[in-house]
Amino acid sequence: MLTTAREMLAEDPERLTMDSLAERSGLGKGTVFRRFGTRAGIFQALLDDGEHEFQQRVLAGPPPLGPGAPPLDRLVAYGRARVRFLVEHHELARAALDARQPIPAGAESPMSRSHIRMLLGLIPMGPVDLDMLSVQLTAALDGPLLLWVSAADVGAAEQSLARGWQDLVERVCRPL
Repeated sequence: MLTTAREMLAEDPERLTMDSLAERSGLGKGTVFRRFGTRAGIFQALLDDGEHEFQQRVLAGPPPLGPGAPPLDRLVAYGRARVRFLVEHHELARAALDARQPIPAGAESPMSRSHIRMLLGLIPMGPVDLDMLSVQLTAALDGPLLLWVSAADVGAAEQSLARGWQDLVERVCRPL
């Protein structure tokens, strides 16, 4: 179903509906509804698929995003890569939101907060509440903040957000 949904998305995102996905996949509507729940669920599943690839790059890719670089360099690289991922997938992220449901507070990728927390713990910053700092830094990357990016200004937004992330992290993680 995801392969078919991806094909339909490439052709015309507006035509990707629960009914059209069922028809084109040769499946019953009930099967599609049980798998995705809503149209937004289709887009969330597509976004999750991309998220898995992103996580693999973070966990096993080359430095500085992957292991082997100093923690501050990895944290900067993580934020820059996360911004790039969200900008590249902004249409999916928008479509994955169900208009009938409020945006969950602290909406984030499954690994962002824990990864940021782990990297912060490796940076000598003196006494700091690492759990709260990781929540705050995660909020600067994931969730509704990046949904304002429109197709017309994607490149400028990505550069601005990536520079802002680097500035934020370098200032927050400055040794005492």
